[in-house]
This record gives sequence, structure tokens and C-alpha cells, in this order.
Amino acid sequence: MDPDSVKSTLSNLAFGNVMAAAARDYQKEVLAQEKAQASSSVNQEVDLDDLMDDPELEKLHADRIAALKKEAEKRQKLKMQGHGEYREITEADFLGEVTGSEKVICHFYHREFYRCKIMDKHLKTLSSRHLDAKFVKLDAENAPFFVTKLGIKTLPCVILFRKGVASDRLVGFQDLGGKDDFSTRTLEYFLLKKGIIDEKKREEEDDDYLEGGHRSVRSSVNPDSSESD
Repeated sequence: MDPDSVKSTLSNLAFGNVMAAAARDYQKEVLAQEKAQASSSVNQEVDLDDLMDDPELEKLHADRIAALKKEAEKRQKLKMQGHGEYREITEADFLGEVTGSEKVICHFYHREFYRCKIMDKHLKTLSSRHLDAKFVKLDAENAPFFVTKLGIKTLPCVILFRKGVASDRLVGFQDLGGKDDFSTRTLEYFLLKKGIIDEKKREEEDDDYLEGGHRSVRSSVNPDSSESD
């Protein structure tokens, strides 16, 4: 056999053995890494199990569940009392509605007054955000007795009731900048200052809520004059 050919064959065999050994080493390294990761994952699971068995954490979890349950029951009770929506009531309903909840916001309105419709839009938005207060509206023309008793002269008129007693009121838009295009947040801030609603944390707020829609809503009457009953 040709010596050069033998030498070449041996060289190729040696190179092949080296590559095979390298491949085996690489495979071992990969398996070792996978084993280490699996071991780490098992340790993490064990640690989490240990944490779940911690009496203090269990108590915190139980307290949180109890608080959530209590809050859900409270919300359900308020909804049964008419909270969470903006509803129209009649004069016959009025006393029962304003005495049936601790905090009530009642809008006395006129069907033909455009500013009353603007107020309706904002109150409807707030009613679903603030379950702590009841939001209702009453047609002033169909409630002459209470309009007289409450001394309502200008519409829209929003009266705030606490435990059945009229504690404050918003007449027209005079406390909202005096213009028709005020934002829902402006009205909300007014109600917050009066303490009739509570500040709420909101994860998401729609553009209409933050900016009042930025649509100019103009009344058919002079904005400097109020609509009266």
C-alpha cells in the first residue's frame, strides 16, 4: 500500500475521532444544562409550595378574599337600591328614592331645555362609575309640589341629598364654568368637593370622560341666561 495513502487514511480517522469526541462533549454539556434548569424549576416549585403553606400568607389571602366578598355584597345591595344607573322617577317615587339611600343626586329637569340634556349626559356617565351615590332625575313640570317646596327657580337644578335632607345644589352651569361644553370630570370634581361621591381609581378612562367629548354643545337660548321652569 502506498505510504502516503495510509498516512492520509490515518489522518482522516484521527480527525473523525476528534469530531466525534467533540460532539459527545457538546451533548453532555447540553444535557447537564437541561438537568440544571430542571432542578432549578423543581426548587422554585418547592419554594412556592412552602410559601403557600406560610400561615401569615394564608391569613392575608383569607382576609383579602373576605374583603372582596364584602365589597361585592355591598355593591349588589346598592344596585338593588337603584345605584349604578341614571333613572327617571316620578313625584310619587321621590320621597322613597331620596330617603332610601344615604346619598342621592337628583336632577330636576325640563324636557325641552337643551342644557338639561347636557346635564343628563354627564350624570349618566358618572352614575355607573360611582355606586356610592344614587343618580335620579325628575321632570320638574310633573313635580310641582317638590319644585315649590325645594324652592327650585332655575333649571337644570341638581340637588344633593344626604339621608333624605337636601344638603346642597347645583343651579344651571354657574359652578361648572358657565359654558355648555364643560367636561364630565368638571362635574365630577364639583360633586367630589361636596362630598356626595368618593374618588375612584380608574384603570381606563374614555376620551369623552376626560375631555368632555370636546364637542361644542350649544343651547338654543342665550348661554348667559338660565332656563327656568
